[in-house]
Amino acid sequence: MHDRYASPLAERNASEQMLRIWSARHKFMLWRRLWLALARAQHELGLHVTAEQVDEIREHLEVTDKDMARAAEHEKRLKHDVMAHVHALGDAAPLARPILHLGMTSQDIVCNADLLIQQESLLLVILKTVRLVGSLADFALRYRDLPTLGWTHFQPA
Repeated sequence: MHDRYASPLAERNASEQMLRIWSARHKFMLWRRLWLALARAQHELGLHVTAEQVDEIREHLEVTDKDMARAAEHEKRLKHDVMAHVHALGDAAPLARPILHLGMTSQDIVCNADLLIQQESLLLVILKTVRLVGSLADFALRYRDLPTLGWTHFQPA
């Protein structure tokens, strides 16, 4: 349910890989990776973030169905997607709760995760384009000596 991006166009046209990249679960896992990077940097800079808090975030990078349900409950109350996931992660990692999202805005999380999603998407498109060009080159080389009839203006040329 949370592992695939959903839209009519996606259902008809997107690959399974692209659907996973744009899925809600993947986005929320990226949010957690960003919160981990923040906490790690704050710890390394000597701020009041302990190694144990950093480790606890690291232990909860996967977003489970239980986490998704808990975040949905928080969002009903908070009316804020990012804060709902801050609270859901805080529920899973109570030692880290006081330092989660510390010094960030919601847009820091949302925009950086969106950029990572776009980067992953573009890398997938590049990979598939390279494979396509390779397949077309193989096809062209295989049939380069085969005479064919050309067409112009809807008639044989």
